[in-house]
Amino acid sequence: MPTEPTDGRDAAAWSPLDSDGWYAARNATTALRDVLVRAGLDKDFPYLRADLNAFGHGLVELGRVSPATAERLAELLRLALASGYGRDRNDDGDASTIAEEHKGRA
Repeated sequence: MPTEPTDGRDAAAWSPLDSDGWYAARNATTALRDVLVRAGLDKDFPYLRADLNAFGHGLVELGRVSPATAERLAELLRLALASGYGRDRNDDGDASTIAEEHKGRA
């Protein structure tokens, strides 16, 4: 057909490795995983994974967690906010994220 690619590749040959969204999702998932391990919550997020949607946008799948895990996560977030997390701003006026700090180490 005239609309078929001539280079031997079609849309089915697309790879997530060709997408910036995949790497952003993977890096954020890795950063979150490292923090969850340090917090002792590594067994509590069995569905944590990096993913892409049909448009190539990176997503981090947290999945289902138990009520006890949700309470523990809420408490950790409350403690982080009480200790001043989010008050430190970078030059753009945005708070630095753990993913940005992790990316800088790679």
